[in-house]
Amino acid sequence: MRRYRNYWTYSIGLLVAWALVFLLTGLLRGAHGVQLVLPVFGGFCIGWVSTTIARYVYPPPKQWLS
Repeated sequence: MRRYRNYWTYSIGLLVAWALVFLLTGLLRGAHGVQLVLPVFGGFCIGWVSTTIARYVYPPPKQWLS
């Protein structure tokens, strides 16, 4: 189970979740609903990129790696 606890698995899970959000929004609300969700997705992407950079600049303490 430890091999699934990494950032790539988390990122793929987020990608699947956002794809479902866009799919369901498109089906239920149409193109206008998708356009309303796009700024939220853009803000999420900015946060995701900043946390990705922070993970490489500030790695976790050694006590968490063992």
